[in-house]
Amino acid sequence: MSGTRKIIPIKKITQPRPQYDCTKCPGYCCSYALIEITKRDIARLAKHFGLTERQARQRFTKYDRGTKVWVLRHQKDEHFVTICRFFDTKKRCCTIYDVRPGVCRDYPDVPRCGYYEFLKFERAQQGDEEFVATTS
Repeated sequence: MSGTRKIIPIKKITQPRPQYDCTKCPGYCCSYALIEITKRDIARLAKHFGLTERQARQRFTKYDRGTKVWVLRHQKDEHFVTICRFFDTKKRCCTIYDVRPGVCRDYPDVPRCGYYEFLKFERAQQGDEEFVATTS
């Protein structure tokens, strides 16, 4: 072996480009009945709103006895009956996007969103780019 070392180039690992546009979706994933929230998420919300963690937990979450987890509270919604309390039901977007919970940050964890595919399909079938298909 000679005194030279082989250099192995560092390859940048990139995520596949998303093939969906959340700004065109009515918020299917935000309508999940249970959006689990962690202590870290509550701390982030508390800081954002200038509250104590206890105040943030009381104001924004509830304990689900069936699953034994803390979840975000909901509000009424014309399309999905209820939706995350931080979802702007007029503009159809998240109002806390920069401080959203970890579960929301991680979703979807693949390049394609099933809800977005469903939405595109239904809009094409209806011939209406504004159509909102509901599952209820």
